[in-house]
Order: sequence, then C-alpha cells, then structure tokens
Amino acid sequence: MQKEQKASIVEELTETLSNAGVFYLADTADLDAENISNLRRICFKSDIQLRVVKNTLLRKAFEQVKDRDYSEFYDVLTGPTALMISEVGNAPAKVIQNFRKKHDKPILKGAWVDEAIFIGDDQVETLANIKSKEELIGELISLLQSPAKNVISALQSGGSTIAGLVKTLEEREA
Repeated sequence: MQKEQKASIVEELTETLSNAGVFYLADTADLDAENISNLRRICFKSDIQLRVVKNTLLRKAFEQVKDRDYSEFYDVLTGPTALMISEVGNAPAKVIQNFRKKHDKPILKGAWVDEAIFIGDDQVETLANIKSKEELIGELISLLQSPAKNVISALQSGGSTIAGLVKTLEEREA
C-alpha cells in the first residue's frame, strides 16, 4: 500500500471516528470467507457498517481525532481488527452474541458507546443489555402516561363530579 493510500485511509477513518457515536472493535480471525460474508450480511441488515482495518492505520486515526481520547484502545490493537460502526449502542453487541451461538468469533476487543469506553470480551453481555435511545424514550412516555391514565380512569368511574373523583382517589389510597 502506498503512502498516499494510507494517508487517505487514515483521513477517512479519522472522520468516521469523529462522527461516530458508537463503534466496536472485534477480532474476526479464524473466520473463513463464508462466515465473514454471513457476518457482513447480518451487519448490513442491522444497519451496522463492518470493515476490517489495519491496526497501525486505526491507531493513527485515533490519535488524529481532536476532541476524544481513544488511548485506552491502543492496547487492544493486536491481530486482525474489524471496525463495527452503528447508530444504535447495543446493535453490534447483539449481532456478536447471536453470531457466536454458532461460531467462536467475533471476539469483542473494545467499544465506544456515547463517550463510554468498554474493553474486553466480557463486556458483550453488558453492551447487549444497554437500551437504545428509542427504547428509553418509549419507557419514559409510558411512565408519563401512567398518572394521566389513572386520573382519566378515576374521572370516568366516579362520574364527572368532583365529589366522585375525590371518593375514587380516596378508595385507591385505602
């Protein structure tokens, strides 16, 4: 690979990492071409960009990102590294979990999820259980709707009078 190509790849990786809210580093060594293709297909269906990168180029890209500190990832940049970029924090972890039901790889080296750093394969379970932004918003809306539903229910069951509402609320507390 020529120097210009390397510089171009580092520049592209730097931009990608600067804009990514979520990325995972995984070891896909020992997966044959068919299994790598299957993993790529699964990632594509889950809106995850998967690309194999050279560790030296990835480290240079990490060093060039100005507003983030990726130094904790330097130690895991050994062996083959696949970069998984996603919009959803738990999506790559779920793909890794599901893929490993039939295979030994990929092994999680590290992950960056909304400013938090996770190092090591033992973090896959934790990452898979992180709720996405949409899931959290849904839960919040559900919690906010609950008291309003209780008031509406009380109004309907006790009639539309204030006395009926007070009586219904009194009975619920008892």
